[in-house]
Amino acid sequence: MAMEVFETYESEVRSYCRKFTSVFQTAKGSKIWDEEGREYIDFFDGAGALNYGHNNDYIKERLIDYLQKDGIVHALDMYTTPKREFIEYFEENILQPRGLDYKIMFTGPTGTNAIEAALKLARKVTGRTNVFALMGCFHGMTMGALSLTTDMASRKGAGVPLHDVTHIPAPYMFPELDTVAYMERLLTDDHSGVERPAALVLETVQAEGGIYVFDPEWLRRIEAFCHKHEIMLIADDIQVGCGRTGGFFSFERAGIKPDMVALSKSIGGYGLPMALLLFKPELDIWKPGEHNGTFRGNQPAFVAAKAALEFGNSTHLYEKVNDKAKIVEEFLKTRIQAIDPALEIRGIGLIWGVDMSKAAPVGTCRKVITECFKNRLIIEQAGRDDCVLKLMPALTIPEEELKAGLEIIEKSIKAVLHGEQ
Repeated sequence: MAMEVFETYESEVRSYCRKFTSVFQTAKGSKIWDEEGREYIDFFDGAGALNYGHNNDYIKERLIDYLQKDGIVHALDMYTTPKREFIEYFEENILQPRGLDYKIMFTGPTGTNAIEAALKLARKVTGRTNVFALMGCFHGMTMGALSLTTDMASRKGAGVPLHDVTHIPAPYMFPELDTVAYMERLLTDDHSGVERPAALVLETVQAEGGIYVFDPEWLRRIEAFCHKHEIMLIADDIQVGCGRTGGFFSFERAGIKPDMVALSKSIGGYGLPMALLLFKPELDIWKPGEHNGTFRGNQPAFVAAKAALEFGNSTHLYEKVNDKAKIVEEFLKTRIQAIDPALEIRGIGLIWGVDMSKAAPVGTCRKVITECFKNRLIIEQAGRDDCVLKLMPALTIPEEELKAGLEIIEKSIKAVLHGEQ
Protein backbone atom coordinates (compact mmCIF):
# COMPACT_ATOMS: atom_id res chain seq x y z
CA MET A 1 0.00 0.00 0.00
CA ALA A 2 2.82 2.42 0.90
CA MET A 3 4.28 2.13 -2.60
CA GLU A 4 1.06 1.74 -4.56
CA VAL A 5 0.87 5.39 -5.60
CA PHE A 6 4.33 5.23 -7.15
CA GLU A 7 3.69 1.95 -8.93
CA THR A 8 0.36 3.24 -10.26
CA TYR A 9 1.20 6.76 -11.35
CA GLU A 10 4.99 7.09 -11.72
CA SER A 11 6.63 6.17 -15.03
CA GLU A 12 8.14 2.74 -15.59
CA VAL A 13 11.48 4.49 -16.14
CA ARG A 14 12.09 4.56 -12.38
CA SER A 15 15.07 2.44 -11.38
CA TYR A 16 16.73 2.76 -7.96
CA CYS A 17 13.42 2.34 -6.12
CA ARG A 18 13.10 -1.14 -7.63
CA LYS A 19 16.20 -2.19 -5.68
CA PHE A 20 15.55 -0.30 -2.47
CA THR A 21 11.92 -1.09 -1.74
CA SER A 22 11.09 1.25 1.12
CA VAL A 23 9.60 4.73 1.34
CA PHE A 24 12.34 6.88 2.83
CA GLN A 25 11.51 9.78 5.07
CA THR A 26 14.49 11.22 6.96
CA ALA A 27 18.27 11.17 6.72
CA LYS A 28 21.25 12.36 8.71
CA GLY A 29 24.94 11.93 8.03
CA SER A 30 25.34 8.44 6.59
CA LYS A 31 22.01 7.06 7.80
CA ILE A 32 18.55 7.00 6.25
CA TRP A 33 15.22 6.08 7.89
CA ASP A 34 12.10 4.88 6.11
CA GLU A 35 8.45 5.48 7.04
CA GLU A 36 8.46 2.37 9.20
CA GLY A 37 11.37 3.71 11.26
CA ARG A 38 13.91 1.23 9.86
CA GLU A 39 17.47 2.56 9.85
CA TYR A 40 19.87 2.06 6.94
CA ILE A 41 23.56 2.85 6.45
CA ASP A 42 24.07 4.67 3.15
CA PHE A 43 26.93 3.45 0.94
CA PHE A 44 25.27 4.88 -2.19
CA ASP A 45 25.65 8.55 -1.32
CA GLY A 46 23.13 9.86 -3.85
CA ALA A 47 25.31 8.45 -6.65
CA GLY A 48 28.06 10.79 -5.47
CA ALA A 49 25.93 13.87 -4.78
CA LEU A 50 26.23 13.65 -0.98
CA ASN A 51 29.95 13.63 -0.24
CA TYR A 52 29.30 15.80 2.82
CA GLY A 53 26.54 13.50 4.12
CA HIS A 54 22.80 13.95 4.48
CA ASN A 55 21.69 17.20 6.10
CA ASN A 56 25.18 18.33 7.07
CA ASP A 57 24.64 20.75 9.99
CA TYR A 58 27.22 23.32 8.89
CA ILE A 59 25.74 23.57 5.41
CA LYS A 60 22.13 23.39 6.62
CA GLU A 61 22.55 26.31 9.03
CA ARG A 62 23.86 28.59 6.29
CA LEU A 63 21.16 27.49 3.89
CA ILE A 64 18.35 28.08 6.41
CA ASP A 65 19.81 31.44 7.39
CA TYR A 66 19.89 32.52 3.75
CA LEU A 67 16.28 31.47 3.14
CA GLN A 68 15.02 33.06 6.36
CA LYS A 69 16.48 36.37 5.17
CA ASP A 70 14.48 36.04 1.93
CA GLY A 71 17.66 35.66 -0.08
CA ILE A 72 16.96 35.52 -3.79
CA VAL A 73 16.38 31.92 -4.90
CA HIS A 74 16.10 32.12 -8.68
CA ALA A 75 18.17 34.57 -10.70
CA LEU A 76 19.07 32.98 -14.05
CA ASP A 77 22.66 34.12 -14.66
CA MET A 78 22.27 37.57 -13.16
CA TYR A 79 24.86 38.84 -10.69
CA THR A 80 24.03 37.86 -7.11
CA THR A 81 25.74 37.90 -3.74
CA PRO A 82 25.78 34.07 -3.37
CA LYS A 83 27.29 33.62 -6.82
CA ARG A 84 30.00 36.20 -6.13
CA GLU A 85 30.84 34.66 -2.77
CA PHE A 86 31.03 31.16 -4.25
CA ILE A 87 33.27 32.28 -7.13
CA GLU A 88 35.61 34.15 -4.77
CA TYR A 89 35.91 31.24 -2.38
CA PHE A 90 36.34 28.66 -5.12
CA GLU A 91 39.00 30.74 -6.85
CA GLU A 92 40.96 31.55 -3.69
CA ASN A 93 40.69 28.22 -1.88
CA ILE A 94 40.35 25.55 -4.57
CA LEU A 95 41.86 26.78 -7.83
CA GLN A 96 44.71 29.08 -6.80
CA PRO A 97 46.31 26.74 -4.22
CA ARG A 98 46.44 24.06 -6.95
CA GLY A 99 47.93 26.38 -9.55
CA LEU A 100 44.83 26.10 -11.75
CA ASP A 101 43.76 29.01 -13.96
CA TYR A 102 40.19 28.40 -15.14
CA LYS A 103 37.16 30.44 -16.10
CA ILE A 104 33.96 29.21 -14.43
CA MET A 105 30.83 28.54 -16.48
CA PHE A 106 27.58 27.75 -14.70
CA THR A 107 25.61 25.36 -16.88
CA GLY A 108 22.20 23.84 -16.32
CA PRO A 109 22.43 22.12 -12.93
CA THR A 110 23.20 18.57 -14.05
CA GLY A 111 26.39 16.76 -14.90
CA THR A 112 25.20 15.82 -18.37
CA ASN A 113 24.58 19.51 -19.15
CA ALA A 114 28.15 20.36 -18.16
CA ILE A 115 29.38 17.65 -20.54
CA GLU A 116 27.18 19.01 -23.33
CA ALA A 117 28.67 22.46 -22.80
CA ALA A 118 32.20 21.02 -22.86
CA LEU A 119 31.55 19.23 -26.16
CA LYS A 120 30.03 22.34 -27.75
CA LEU A 121 32.94 24.50 -26.65
CA ALA A 122 35.60 22.01 -27.77
CA ARG A 123 34.01 21.78 -31.21
CA LYS A 124 33.64 25.55 -31.41
CA VAL A 125 37.28 26.15 -30.46
CA THR A 126 38.80 23.53 -32.76
CA GLY A 127 36.34 23.50 -35.64
CA ARG A 128 36.31 19.70 -35.47
CA THR A 129 33.36 17.42 -34.75
CA ASN A 130 34.76 14.04 -33.74
CA VAL A 131 35.52 13.28 -30.08
CA PHE A 132 37.50 10.47 -28.44
CA ALA A 133 36.02 8.69 -25.40
CA LEU A 134 37.01 5.53 -23.57
CA MET A 135 35.11 2.26 -23.60
CA GLY A 136 33.55 1.70 -20.19
CA CYS A 137 32.78 5.36 -19.66
CA PHE A 138 29.59 7.05 -18.49
CA HIS A 139 29.12 10.77 -19.13
CA GLY A 140 25.38 11.37 -19.06
CA MET A 141 22.01 10.72 -20.67
CA THR A 142 21.47 13.66 -23.05
CA MET A 143 22.40 13.19 -26.69
CA GLY A 144 25.98 14.46 -26.75
CA ALA A 145 26.91 12.90 -23.41
CA LEU A 146 25.10 9.71 -24.34
CA SER A 147 27.13 9.49 -27.54
CA LEU A 148 30.20 9.29 -25.31
CA THR A 149 28.65 6.78 -22.90
CA THR A 150 29.24 3.14 -23.84
CA ASP A 151 26.69 1.33 -21.67
CA MET A 152 24.34 -0.25 -24.21
CA ALA A 153 21.32 -0.19 -21.89
CA SER A 154 21.64 3.59 -21.67
CA ARG A 155 22.37 4.08 -25.37
CA LYS A 156 19.27 2.14 -26.44
CA GLY A 157 17.05 4.84 -25.00
CA ALA A 158 18.28 7.47 -27.46
CA GLY A 159 16.05 6.39 -30.35
CA VAL A 160 18.43 7.89 -32.91
CA PRO A 161 21.99 7.10 -34.05
CA LEU A 162 24.69 8.31 -31.68
CA HIS A 163 27.71 9.48 -33.62
CA ASP A 164 30.70 11.85 -33.88
CA VAL A 165 32.54 9.80 -31.24
CA THR A 166 35.41 7.32 -31.61
CA HIS A 167 35.58 4.94 -28.66
CA ILE A 168 39.06 3.92 -27.56
CA PRO A 169 39.75 0.75 -25.53
CA ALA A 170 40.35 1.62 -21.90
CA PRO A 171 43.85 0.63 -20.72
CA TYR A 172 42.58 -2.22 -18.51
CA MET A 173 40.74 -3.93 -21.38
CA PHE A 174 43.81 -5.10 -23.28
CA PRO A 175 46.86 -4.91 -20.99
CA GLU A 176 49.16 -5.70 -23.91
CA LEU A 177 47.82 -2.71 -25.89
CA ASP A 178 49.45 0.68 -25.41
CA THR A 179 46.33 2.81 -25.76
CA VAL A 180 48.26 6.05 -26.15
CA ALA A 181 50.37 4.56 -28.95
CA TYR A 182 47.14 3.22 -30.47
CA MET A 183 45.60 6.71 -30.57
CA GLU A 184 48.85 8.12 -31.95
CA ARG A 185 48.67 5.58 -34.76
CA LEU A 186 45.04 6.48 -35.46
CA LEU A 187 46.01 10.09 -36.03
CA THR A 188 49.23 9.52 -38.00
CA ASP A 189 48.20 6.61 -40.22
CA ASP A 190 46.57 8.05 -43.34
CA HIS A 191 44.59 4.83 -43.72
CA SER A 192 43.13 4.71 -40.20
CA GLY A 193 39.88 6.33 -41.30
CA VAL A 194 39.78 8.33 -38.06
CA GLU A 195 39.81 12.12 -38.03
CA ARG A 196 41.63 14.18 -35.44
CA PRO A 197 39.13 14.82 -32.65
CA ALA A 198 38.12 18.08 -31.05
CA ALA A 199 38.49 16.55 -27.59
CA LEU A 200 39.29 13.50 -25.53
CA VAL A 201 36.83 13.05 -22.66
CA LEU A 202 37.64 10.81 -19.72
CA GLU A 203 37.04 10.01 -16.08
CA THR A 204 40.30 9.44 -14.21
CA VAL A 205 38.39 6.76 -12.30
CA GLN A 206 35.74 4.94 -14.30
CA ALA A 207 32.92 4.61 -11.80
CA GLU A 208 29.89 3.23 -13.62
CA GLY A 209 32.33 1.27 -15.80
CA GLY A 210 33.30 -0.88 -12.80
CA ILE A 211 35.68 1.19 -10.59
CA TYR A 212 38.83 1.31 -12.68
CA VAL A 213 41.52 3.69 -11.44
CA PHE A 214 43.73 4.99 -14.23
CA ASP A 215 47.47 5.11 -13.61
CA PRO A 216 48.90 8.62 -13.05
CA GLU A 217 51.69 8.03 -15.58
CA TRP A 218 49.12 6.98 -18.19
CA LEU A 219 47.15 10.16 -17.48
CA ARG A 220 50.29 12.25 -17.97
CA ARG A 221 50.90 10.53 -21.32
CA ILE A 222 47.31 11.27 -22.30
CA GLU A 223 47.82 14.95 -21.48
CA ALA A 224 51.02 15.05 -23.56
CA PHE A 225 49.23 13.32 -26.46
CA CYS A 226 46.44 15.90 -26.36
CA HIS A 227 48.88 18.80 -26.26
CA LYS A 228 50.85 17.40 -29.18
CA HIS A 229 47.78 17.12 -31.40
CA GLU A 230 45.95 20.21 -30.11
CA ILE A 231 43.10 18.13 -28.71
CA MET A 232 41.07 19.43 -25.77
CA LEU A 233 41.48 17.19 -22.71
CA ILE A 234 38.19 17.16 -20.81
CA ALA A 235 38.12 15.64 -17.33
CA ASP A 236 34.73 14.43 -16.15
CA ASP A 237 34.97 14.89 -12.37
CA ILE A 238 31.22 14.80 -11.86
CA GLN A 239 31.18 11.68 -9.69
CA VAL A 240 34.79 11.26 -8.58
CA GLY A 241 35.62 14.91 -7.88
CA CYS A 242 34.93 17.03 -4.78
CA GLY A 243 37.29 14.98 -2.59
CA ARG A 244 36.09 11.49 -3.51
CA THR A 245 39.59 10.24 -4.43
CA GLY A 246 41.50 12.11 -1.71
CA GLY A 247 42.31 15.33 -3.59
CA PHE A 248 39.58 17.83 -4.40
CA PHE A 249 40.00 16.99 -8.09
CA SER A 250 40.56 13.37 -9.06
CA PHE A 251 43.32 14.31 -11.52
CA GLU A 252 45.50 16.01 -8.89
CA ARG A 253 47.36 12.77 -8.18
CA ALA A 254 48.67 12.81 -11.77
CA GLY A 255 49.74 16.45 -11.71
CA ILE A 256 47.87 17.20 -14.96
CA LYS A 257 45.86 20.29 -15.85
CA PRO A 258 42.99 19.40 -18.19
CA ASP A 259 41.75 21.99 -20.65
CA MET A 260 38.25 21.59 -19.23
CA VAL A 261 36.79 20.06 -16.08
CA ALA A 262 33.13 19.15 -15.58
CA LEU A 263 31.78 19.23 -12.02
CA SER A 264 28.33 18.47 -10.65
CA LYS A 265 26.80 16.18 -7.99
CA SER A 266 28.66 17.07 -4.74
CA ILE A 267 29.68 20.53 -5.91
CA GLY A 268 26.11 21.44 -4.83
CA GLY A 269 27.13 20.58 -1.25
CA TYR A 270 23.75 19.52 0.09
CA GLY A 271 22.37 17.39 -2.69
CA LEU A 272 21.15 20.53 -4.45
CA PRO A 273 21.29 20.66 -8.28
CA MET A 274 24.38 22.49 -9.50
CA ALA A 275 26.94 22.04 -12.25
CA LEU A 276 29.83 23.99 -13.63
CA LEU A 277 32.39 23.73 -16.37
CA LEU A 278 35.92 24.95 -15.79
CA PHE A 279 38.08 25.80 -18.80
CA LYS A 280 41.30 27.61 -19.57
CA PRO A 281 40.73 31.35 -20.17
CA GLU A 282 41.92 31.28 -23.78
CA LEU A 283 39.08 28.88 -24.62
CA ASP A 284 36.39 31.34 -23.55
CA ILE A 285 35.08 32.22 -27.02
CA TRP A 286 31.39 31.83 -26.17
CA LYS A 287 28.94 34.40 -27.47
CA PRO A 288 26.52 35.68 -24.78
CA GLY A 289 23.72 33.17 -24.23
CA GLU A 290 25.21 30.62 -26.63
CA HIS A 291 24.75 27.96 -23.96
CA ASN A 292 22.19 28.74 -21.27
CA GLY A 293 19.59 27.27 -18.96
CA THR A 294 16.77 28.48 -16.72
CA PHE A 295 18.15 26.94 -13.52
CA ARG A 296 21.84 27.70 -13.88
CA GLY A 297 21.34 30.41 -11.27
CA ASN A 298 20.16 28.15 -8.43
CA GLN A 299 21.11 30.47 -5.56
CA PRO A 300 20.56 28.06 -2.63
CA ALA A 301 23.02 25.72 -4.36
CA PHE A 302 25.64 28.51 -4.47
CA VAL A 303 25.13 29.07 -0.73
CA ALA A 304 25.39 25.34 0.01
CA ALA A 305 28.38 24.89 -2.32
CA LYS A 306 30.42 27.60 -0.61
CA ALA A 307 29.48 26.25 2.81
CA ALA A 308 30.49 22.74 1.76
CA LEU A 309 33.91 23.94 0.61
CA GLU A 310 34.36 25.85 3.87
CA PHE A 311 33.41 22.73 5.81
CA GLY A 312 35.74 20.55 3.74
CA ASN A 313 38.70 22.86 4.24
CA SER A 314 38.14 23.69 7.91
CA THR A 315 37.75 20.04 8.92
CA HIS A 316 40.58 18.82 6.62
CA LEU A 317 37.97 16.47 5.19
CA TYR A 318 39.70 15.77 1.90
CA GLU A 319 42.98 14.85 3.60
CA LYS A 320 41.14 12.45 5.92
CA VAL A 321 39.67 10.51 2.99
CA ASN A 322 42.89 8.53 2.63
CA ASP A 323 42.72 7.39 6.27
CA LYS A 324 39.26 5.94 5.70
CA ALA A 325 40.40 4.52 2.38
CA LYS A 326 42.97 2.40 4.24
CA ILE A 327 40.22 0.93 6.43
CA VAL A 328 38.14 0.03 3.37
CA GLU A 329 41.05 -1.38 1.38
CA GLU A 330 42.33 -3.53 4.23
CA PHE A 331 38.86 -4.92 4.95
CA LEU A 332 38.12 -5.71 1.31
CA LYS A 333 41.50 -7.32 0.63
CA THR A 334 41.50 -9.43 3.78
CA ARG A 335 37.95 -10.18 4.85
CA ILE A 336 36.11 -10.00 1.52
CA GLN A 337 38.73 -11.67 -0.68
CA ALA A 338 38.98 -14.40 1.93
CA ILE A 339 35.41 -15.38 1.04
CA ASP A 340 36.54 -16.16 -2.51
CA PRO A 341 39.98 -15.29 -3.96
CA ALA A 342 38.30 -14.79 -7.35
CA LEU A 343 36.66 -11.62 -6.03
CA GLU A 344 38.63 -8.66 -7.41
CA ILE A 345 39.09 -5.47 -5.42
CA ARG A 346 39.65 -2.06 -7.05
CA GLY A 347 39.42 1.50 -5.84
CA ILE A 348 40.89 4.68 -4.47
CA GLY A 349 39.86 7.15 -1.78
CA LEU A 350 36.26 6.38 -0.90
CA ILE A 351 35.14 4.73 -4.11
CA TRP A 352 35.72 0.98 -4.25
CA GLY A 353 34.46 -1.99 -6.18
CA VAL A 354 34.14 -5.72 -5.51
CA ASP A 355 34.15 -7.38 -8.93
CA MET A 356 32.24 -10.66 -8.83
CA SER A 357 32.48 -11.50 -12.53
CA LYS A 358 35.12 -14.23 -12.03
CA ALA A 359 33.63 -15.59 -8.83
CA ALA A 360 29.94 -16.01 -9.58
CA PRO A 361 27.35 -15.95 -12.39
CA VAL A 362 25.85 -12.75 -13.80
CA GLY A 363 23.09 -11.59 -11.47
CA THR A 364 24.93 -12.49 -8.28
CA CYS A 365 25.80 -8.87 -7.50
CA ARG A 366 22.12 -7.92 -7.65
CA LYS A 367 21.41 -10.67 -5.11
CA VAL A 368 24.14 -9.27 -2.86
CA ILE A 369 22.60 -5.80 -3.08
CA THR A 370 19.21 -7.24 -2.13
CA GLU A 371 20.79 -9.08 0.81
CA CYS A 372 22.62 -5.93 1.90
CA PHE A 373 19.36 -4.00 1.82
CA LYS A 374 17.70 -6.69 3.93
CA ASN A 375 20.57 -6.19 6.38
CA ARG A 376 20.01 -2.40 6.33
CA LEU A 377 22.72 -1.24 3.95
CA ILE A 378 22.05 0.73 0.77
CA ILE A 379 24.68 0.01 -1.88
CA GLU A 380 24.77 -0.02 -5.68
CA GLN A 381 26.27 -2.05 -8.52
CA ALA A 382 28.22 -1.05 -11.63
CA GLY A 383 30.39 -2.39 -14.43
CA ARG A 384 29.91 -4.92 -17.21
CA ASP A 385 26.76 -6.98 -16.59
CA ASP A 386 26.40 -5.05 -13.30
CA CYS A 387 28.89 -7.47 -11.71
CA VAL A 388 30.70 -4.95 -9.51
CA LEU A 389 29.52 -4.06 -6.01
CA LYS A 390 30.10 -0.30 -5.75
CA LEU A 391 31.07 1.19 -2.36
CA MET A 392 30.70 4.96 -2.22
CA PRO A 393 29.97 6.21 1.32
CA ALA A 394 29.96 9.87 2.28
CA LEU A 395 33.37 11.37 3.00
CA THR A 396 32.04 12.34 6.43
CA ILE A 397 31.02 8.82 7.48
CA PRO A 398 32.18 7.99 11.04
CA GLU A 399 34.61 5.07 11.23
CA GLU A 400 32.22 2.94 13.28
CA GLU A 401 29.47 3.30 10.64
CA LEU A 402 31.98 2.63 7.87
CA LYS A 403 33.09 -0.60 9.57
CA ALA A 404 29.48 -1.59 10.27
CA GLY A 405 28.65 -1.18 6.59
CA LEU A 406 31.67 -3.26 5.57
CA GLU A 407 30.62 -6.04 7.94
CA ILE A 408 27.15 -6.06 6.36
CA ILE A 409 28.79 -6.48 2.96
CA GLU A 410 30.83 -9.41 4.28
CA LYS A 411 27.77 -11.05 5.82
CA SER A 412 25.71 -10.52 2.66
CA ILE A 413 28.32 -11.89 0.25
CA LYS A 414 28.76 -14.97 2.42
CA ALA A 415 25.00 -15.49 2.48
CA VAL A 416 24.69 -15.25 -1.31
CA LEU A 417 27.84 -17.16 -2.31
CA HIS A 418 27.88 -19.82 0.40
CA GLY A 419 24.45 -19.75 1.99
CA GLU A 420 25.87 -18.58 5.34
CA GLN A 421 23.51 -16.69 7.63
